[in-house]
Amino acid sequence: MKLQRKNRLRATALGALAVSGALVLTACGSDDNSGPGTPQAEGQSSAASSIDCGKAKGQLRASGSSAQKNAMDLWVKNYMAACSGVEINYNSSSSGEGIVAFNQGTVGFAGSDSALKPEEVAESKKACKTGQGINLPMVGGPVAIGYHLEGVDKLTLDAPTLAKIFDTKIKKWNDPAIAKLNDGVELPDKAIQAFHRSEDSGTTQNLGKYLSAAAPKEWKYEAEKKWPAPGGQAASGSSGIAAQVKQVDGAIGYFELSYAKSQNIPTVAIDTGGSAPAEATSENASKAIAAAKIKGTGKDLALELDYTTKADGAYPLVLVTYEVVCDSGNKAETLDTVKSFLSYAASDDGQKILTEAGYAPIPAEINAKVRETVNGLS
Repeated sequence: MKLQRKNRLRATALGALAVSGALVLTACGSDDNSGPGTPQAEGQSSAASSIDCGKAKGQLRASGSSAQKNAMDLWVKNYMAACSGVEINYNSSSSGEGIVAFNQGTVGFAGSDSALKPEEVAESKKACKTGQGINLPMVGGPVAIGYHLEGVDKLTLDAPTLAKIFDTKIKKWNDPAIAKLNDGVELPDKAIQAFHRSEDSGTTQNLGKYLSAAAPKEWKYEAEKKWPAPGGQAASGSSGIAAQVKQVDGAIGYFELSYAKSQNIPTVAIDTGGSAPAEATSENASKAIAAAKIKGTGKDLALELDYTTKADGAYPLVLVTYEVVCDSGNKAETLDTVKSFLSYAASDDGQKILTEAGYAPIPAEINAKVRETVNGLS
């Protein structure tokens, strides 16, 4: 059965560029984003030819961030098509669950939308034996604010208004604060139903960092993975929030852009104080991420983002997903596969397909350091 599945995946990769069908990943994760318009492996055949399988072998298990699921789907499909005898299983759960699994030593790497905390680094030394967990920025992109409001196909909000909406201080769509930002738009007298993640989430933490920085008077909560504000409604995973927003008139929520694209969910433009509101696009997220600075030390490449940018076109509500690995002390049976797979993800081809899936590639200068670090893992 396993041999047949691998043969089918390889045949798919060498065939059409856009293919329908379940990935080996999809069964492993909680975020099934397989509806119409789901990003597929564009450029797959050319990417497969550039992958260096090295000594990769066997099965590699990983888990974590659901925000990077669609990127991971593309990477895994391309990689497994090129590397016979290797199976990558990425469980798209949440950043919090990924870090727990990594620190318990049950996965080769974890995906997290937030850099490791000091206590998590300390905990990682048990799993890494001779080293510790480090953050490798691999996926960038906008955190889209998706909404469902019948009759309204264009909406602008700013950070203070978003903070009040998610803190349930603004309860109606025709509230004066929203109307002021949307001159000429007929806003209904309808209750706002704000959705947030039910589980610990790096996407939640990134939203919190943005609101804390850009609307400190309105958002008084610490930026944590657990949703901090009272009220609102909870859903599991990025796909869970996207599904609720898609179904519920009056809903608003936050998730990675490709969920909005695949389900045709309209997204909010953010008024940053620049010359025009910034739309949630890969290109506009790249403008914001390009200003990021490395704040990690040694081999750790954690980034510091500027959530208050007013640069023209820069979409400020961005996240960077890290692949968390051991700098040394990786398990011998998975080390070669971890290095080979992450080398592909950080390659020019691996980063190029991110834009096609609604993500933003990591800036070249930072990505060069990621590749160097991956090559030195031991």
